[in-house]
Amino acid sequence: MPSRQLACYGASGMDREARMRRLLIIGIGAGDPDHMTVQSIKALNRADVVFLPDKGEEKAALRHLREQICARFIEKPYRTVTVGTPQRAAAGSDYSGVVDDWHARIAANYERLFREELAEGQYGALLVWGDPALYDSTLRIVERIRDTGLALDWEVIPGISSVQVLAARHKIALNRIGEPVMITTGRKLAAGFPAGQDSVVVMLDGEQAFARIAPEDIDIYWGAYLGTPDEILIAGRLVDVAGQIMRVRASARETHGWIMDIYLLRRSKPAP
Repeated sequence: MPSRQLACYGASGMDREARMRRLLIIGIGAGDPDHMTVQSIKALNRADVVFLPDKGEEKAALRHLREQICARFIEKPYRTVTVGTPQRAAAGSDYSGVVDDWHARIAANYERLFREELAEGQYGALLVWGDPALYDSTLRIVERIRDTGLALDWEVIPGISSVQVLAARHKIALNRIGEPVMITTGRKLAAGFPAGQDSVVVMLDGEQAFARIAPEDIDIYWGAYLGTPDEILIAGRLVDVAGQIMRVRASARETHGWIMDIYLLRRSKPAP
């Protein structure tokens, strides 16, 4: 009897595995197709369906780069499916609530397409800018979808982040010897340079918070469109180059219709 029960449980487990839809969440780097790791390329070549987010005409370049990566590296038949990405409402005073609602709407789009376009037992691929674990919402959205009851499993393949590329392009180390480096957002930086910190990497700064902090004795290493032909780099004392960065950033955004930038702020002298 025990052996028969074990066999039944095993068969049930195999049935469940067969019904499982699988996702490959692949970090594709900051913009240069050469950022693709061997592991990422191998993962792409397991995909039956590649889901490509569509963020509108102004960010069409981001979709085109994903398409170029697929065409360059995938050596087997595959399909692409476009996923419409809804606009996020203005954050206002309820930032967490607005983001939660936005994620819920994105998750609903993906869940519907996973059910319709990804057969049981197949692999779908999601191509994520930089690294999926660093200021990206894909993993949280996939967890939401799993919680709806859809039989879903996934693997995460790390990528080269914009943080790494920024340091490489400026030929610097992110931290001083034996000291930490903080990674935060423009929204958090708006409250001021973090106390007790020496080196601070700032992402998602649409409001250019660096221009509103006391610039004395702070250096900035700024980069936009990292890894792409449109890459821009500026570095110097914040008091000297903040205005230049703001002008260059505004011009680049107007030219391209979008911008992705990141920067490191570092005290000229180590924090006490």
